[in-house]
Amino acid sequence: MKKYFLKQVIVPALFILMCPVTALAQIDNVDFLRSAPGDAVKFIEAYVAPWANAFGAGLNGSWYNTAKPHKFGGFDVTFGLNVGIVPSSAETFDISKVGFTSLTGTGNASTIAGPATEGPTVSYTQSYNSNTYTLSSFRTPPGTDWKYIPVPTLQVGIGLPLGTELKGRFIPRLPIRDGDLMLWGVGLMHSIMQYIPGNDLLPLDVSVFGGYTWLNGNVPVSLQPDFSVTQNYPTINPVTYFSDQNLSMTLQAYNVSAVASVNLKIITFYAGLGYSNTKTDVELEGNYPSPVLVTSPVPHAEYNESDASIIRGDEFPSMEIENFSGLRTNVGFRLKLSVITLHADYTRAQYNVVSAGLGISFR
Repeated sequence: MKKYFLKQVIVPALFILMCPVTALAQIDNVDFLRSAPGDAVKFIEAYVAPWANAFGAGLNGSWYNTAKPHKFGGFDVTFGLNVGIVPSSAETFDISKVGFTSLTGTGNASTIAGPATEGPTVSYTQSYNSNTYTLSSFRTPPGTDWKYIPVPTLQVGIGLPLGTELKGRFIPRLPIRDGDLMLWGVGLMHSIMQYIPGNDLLPLDVSVFGGYTWLNGNVPVSLQPDFSVTQNYPTINPVTYFSDQNLSMTLQAYNVSAVASVNLKIITFYAGLGYSNTKTDVELEGNYPSPVLVTSPVPHAEYNESDASIIRGDEFPSMEIENFSGLRTNVGFRLKLSVITLHADYTRAQYNVVSAGLGISFR
């Protein structure tokens, strides 16, 4: 029964966590990697950023549903579902403003969260003897037309001495479809209300909270040479040589907040005000084919075994998705029915989040 639950319920649910990591897998092709490494990186950053930021905002959700820490030895186990919302301004990006050096094109392209239609044609070009030659061309990939990013979390809270509560999240590295996933997080809540005389007479609690979550995921990428272009591979088999491609994405999210709650018999109302930040780093691993300009006997595009035509993962510049950071406010409520808790809240930030959860709590 335990294995069935893990395989049929937990693993599919955790796959949702991979949504920003598998963004490239949503694309029918990754032709934009057939360009200068710096431009390929810029395209990935522009395309994936909305999902990555919405996912990071979701990782900051469901850390607390009251400002009252557990008493020493008290604990809870809480499952939360946070939905990060991509703003409409992040559904497209202007190709001319990305800062490409060798990719040319104009118009607006979809991000991963944007319209599910292909965008403008973009060309990878190089100059030779005052002439410009096109090495590859592609339509920018469609989006998914989906801007609601679900982020499930499972955490444990344990009461410590001195009005403090330690919270933890952990998922061991799990194989999920063709990739894998690992997550951990830690949070700390400390009561400020305990220092105010007569605090036991009031249903009000005030605490400070800080939480940090780290997630890493890997998915395979598949880019083969364009077989409509001249191939020159005398010593390698391109089908197998380019079969080790992988995309690794690491997300970090933290928030620091002041939290207040009014704790009544069954219902608790809570609110938080603070600062949050998310950061996403992307790495490509393996070998990637890239067309090069060969000038003899006449200038033409070609895939070959030169260093310029085989791009290794560590040759791509480091990729850091544009950070989402700033003020974060949220309001919510919690129902406590014996040891069962139900909570829901709304977070207002650059990437808004709606959260709900279910827990078991022993105070």
